[in-house]
Order: sequence, then C-alpha cells, then structure tokens
Amino acid sequence: MSYSYADVSKMLDHSLLNPTMTTADFEAGCRLAVAYDCASVCIQPYYLKRCAELLAGSTVVPSTVIGFPHGGHTTKIKVAEAEQALKDGGRELDMVCNISQVLSGAWDYVKQDIKEVCDCTHAAGAKLKVIFENCYLKDEHKIRLCEICGEVGADWVKTSTGYGSGGATLDDLRLMRKHAPEKTQVKAAGGVRDLDTLLQVRAIGVTRCGSSRSGELLDEVRRRLNLPPITAAGGAEVAAKSSY
Repeated sequence: MSYSYADVSKMLDHSLLNPTMTTADFEAGCRLAVAYDCASVCIQPYYLKRCAELLAGSTVVPSTVIGFPHGGHTTKIKVAEAEQALKDGGRELDMVCNISQVLSGAWDYVKQDIKEVCDCTHAAGAKLKVIFENCYLKDEHKIRLCEICGEVGADWVKTSTGYGSGGATLDDLRLMRKHAPEKTQVKAAGGVRDLDTLLQVRAIGVTRCGSSRSGELLDEVRRRLNLPPITAAGGAEVAAKSSY
C-alpha cells in the first residue's frame, strides 16, 4: 500500500490524557503535534483552552474528551462538558457512551445521550467521536452502537478510551467499519503501537488513531519514505505515562 507522510500524520490524534501528565508535558505534547503535523491533540479538558492557543495557525485540531473515562455522567453533565469544551476552542470531541446503559440494553437512553451531545457539538460546527470501550462489550452491542451513531449523525465511532482492560483489535475495527454507515468514520485507540499496525488499520478503513507515540510512529514513516527527520518538536515526547 502506497502512502504519503500526510496520509499517516493526519490519521493521528496525539493523546495527552494520562492523569499523571503535567502542564509541561501538555506544552511539549502540543508543540510535538504541530511539528509532526498530526490531525489533532486530544488533551485533558482543563488544558484545552491553552491547547487551542498553542495550535492556533497550524492544521492541528484541538480536541478533548467528554464523559471520560467510563461514560457514566448524566446527559446534562455531558452536554455541559461539551459546551465548555466548545467555548474553550475544541473542534473535535471524544465522548464515552454510557457503558452501563449499553450493557443494560437501554438503547433509547443510549441513543438520546449520544444525540444530545452530538447535536450540541454540531451546532457549534465541531465534530463528535463516540467511544464504545469494546473490551467490555459483545459484538451485538458494538453493532447496535454503530447503527445508533449513524442514526444521530456522529462523525466517528471509536473503539476504546485507551484506559480500559483492552484496546483496538483488527476484528473490532472490521466489525465497526462493516456496520457503521459509510459517512461515519472509524477511530482506533489503544494498542496501535507501531507503523505496520497503523497501516493495517488504515487498510481496514480506519481514518483516525489515538496515540501517545505519534513522534515515534511518524519518525518511522519519514525513515521509510526517505524524508529528513523532524528536529524541532519543541520537547521530548512523554510516552511512558500513557496506556495507549
């Protein structure tokens, strides 16, 4: 499979979500994402406003999480989180579905929960990714969630938070790509740690991948494409602090 540097760099949502990360880690991570021209930075909500400032003028999108990491917040609180994130400059939001309600089969609740956050996000001209946390679900749950996300107009379906008991698998990604509408994109998170795996998920039809190892992955892309190395990342990548 042929690919360009941008084909790969614009797949990566650079993850800065680990609870032990410091503001220095966030600053360095944002600079790294700009230097490597990632798709977005997905950062802890309280630092999103500063993240948006750091990314201004670049093609890297500021993003954050909603209802993270277990999805058990009330819908009203999720909407409030989304409104604040949008106010702070977020252009893509990664929302965790209500895992408890999915496992309870309360599909009307699950659909309304996602719809309200989706409507709020789209009203501001931003995009929504819905996190399933597949490690806790059966295939029947994943399939119904894909259908619901298509029905309410979510922009992506996403495998995992990166902080559950398991991350993205090739089988899950194939299942999600098969059952999500064509217009709904698929994002992998957790477990995609090398370029060959990233290229595998790209071949399935995955358009985004959450990673805290963006610099390492993209350095390898540049080596394979015989491109000069990136030398102005603005700080070391903090990979050891993430479970992605």
